[in-house]
Amino acid sequence: MPHFFVKTSDINENNVVVSDKETYNHIAKSLRARIGEALLFIDENQIQYETKITQITKSEIVAQILKHYKSSRDLEFNIYLAQSPLRSDSQNFVMEKSTELGIRGVYPVITDNCAVKRDIIEKKIDKWQKIMFEASKQCERAIIPKCFELTKLETLINDEKFDKIIAFCERISKKTLKSFVKENKINKNANVLVIIGPEGGFSDREFELFQNNEKVEMLTLGDLILKADTAVVVALGNIIYEFTNSIKN
Repeated sequence: MPHFFVKTSDINENNVVVSDKETYNHIAKSLRARIGEALLFIDENQIQYETKITQITKSEIVAQILKHYKSSRDLEFNIYLAQSPLRSDSQNFVMEKSTELGIRGVYPVITDNCAVKRDIIEKKIDKWQKIMFEASKQCERAIIPKCFELTKLETLINDEKFDKIIAFCERISKKTLKSFVKENKINKNANVLVIIGPEGGFSDREFELFQNNEKVEMLTLGDLILKADTAVVVALGNIIYEFTNSIKN
C-alpha cells in the first residue's frame, strides 16, 4: 500500500487532506490514484492512518480515515551510522539500506583512506537525504532518518550523546559483537554509534584514535572479507538482532 508523510494539521475531522504539491503530484499524477483506492499516511507523532480516497481535485486529495494507530515500524534503541562515504552507487546503496534497517541518522566522515573528496561529499548531502526520505516512504518508516553534515571521527567519538560506540576494525580486532553484548547491558532508547571505514580500511592513526578512547569498542564482523557497503548492511543487521534479543531477555 502506498505510504506518505503528512502533518497533524492535514487531519480534518475524519479525513486526511493532501495539499502539499510534491505529495499531491506523486499520488495523483505519478501513481494515477483513483477515488476508492487505499492510501497509507503517517504523521510526525508516528500515528499511521489507513485511508480510502474520496475526492481528487486539481489541488488536493481527500482520503477518509478508516483506521489509525501508533506505528510499530521502529527499533527499541537508536542507531546512528558514522561512515566514510563511498563512490556513487555504492553510497546510494548504503543510504537506502541503512534507512530500511532503522537507523536514526548517518554521519558522513572524512577518513584517511576516504575515496571521495571533501567538496564532493558536501555537495551530496542533500541527495543522500532525498534517498533516505524516499526509502522511508517505501519501507513505511515512522521516522525519517537524517543525513548530517560532514564531520570528523574525533568529534563523534567524543560526543556525549552516544551511550555506546562500536567501530568495526577487521585488521586488529578479534572481539565479536556477540561477546560484546554478553558483557554489556543494552537499554531501551540507548543511542548507539556504529563506525564503518572506507574500502581501504582505517589507517594506523585512526586505529590508535579508537584505542585511546575508552568509549569506543573495537569489534570484528568475522573472517570474511567484505566490501564497505556490504559491511554496513551486515553490521547493522547483526546489531539489530543481538541488541533486540538482549533487550527482550
